[in-house]
Amino acid sequence: MYQSILTEVDVDVGILTLNKPERHNAFDDVLIAELTVGLRELEADPRVRAVVLSSTGKSFCAGADLNWMKRVADYSPEENLRDAHQLAEMMSTLNELSKPTIARVQGPAYGGGVGLVAACDIAVATYDVHFALTEVKLGIVPAVISPYVLAAIGERYGRRYMLSAERFSAAEAYRIGLLHEIVPGDEQLDEAISEILDTLLNNGPAAQAECKALIRVVAGQPIDQETIEETVQRISRVRASPEGREGLAAFLEKRTPNWIVG
Repeated sequence: MYQSILTEVDVDVGILTLNKPERHNAFDDVLIAELTVGLRELEADPRVRAVVLSSTGKSFCAGADLNWMKRVADYSPEENLRDAHQLAEMMSTLNELSKPTIARVQGPAYGGGVGLVAACDIAVATYDVHFALTEVKLGIVPAVISPYVLAAIGERYGRRYMLSAERFSAAEAYRIGLLHEIVPGDEQLDEAISEILDTLLNNGPAAQAECKALIRVVAGQPIDQETIEETVQRISRVRASPEGREGLAAFLEKRTPNWIVG
């Protein structure tokens, strides 16, 4: 069905894998389109409670594919704009997925690959991985991925790494907030992600979707009356929802809530 990605569902977990190892999983129009469709399919699948974004081969994602960039260089302004909109749609789809997302970073991530890591809710990588926002080396800018990268690492580190295009280590990515955890190797990477998934799957799925929406609305806003009222409305609505009532009842009755199976 797909040329550049693989998708599967393992019990409650959807796994979307970039599968162009010979091209270091670099973006082109096909990969971007397939990523968007694959994410939406996992979003719509009622079996899926969380999504892991992974890659085959040595690289997580090397940014833009050189052959694609050669084609883009000859695009008309209208074609260039349409192409940028497709990339933006893919990034937005990943960022706004209602289900928790985890980036499994087993190899280098450059350019748009950093954007993918930043757009996931949780990111785990091996010690030897490195990153770079390389766009200015090519005379372009990391415009479409910038909202997600800056949300992850902040403006100050964005200024350094977007302007310098220098490589930085997994340890540095952890220090500045791009990664949540770093581990020695692939085996430990899978173990860490399995542990995170165990904790995610214990929680209310509707509450997690509401929590993601809450973060998008509240992050960066002043703590004024409008923001306070927004939070009041959200908690009162969710508390009265079926899942909210079930969660509170399960806690008080010292039993397992009905969203945990087995």
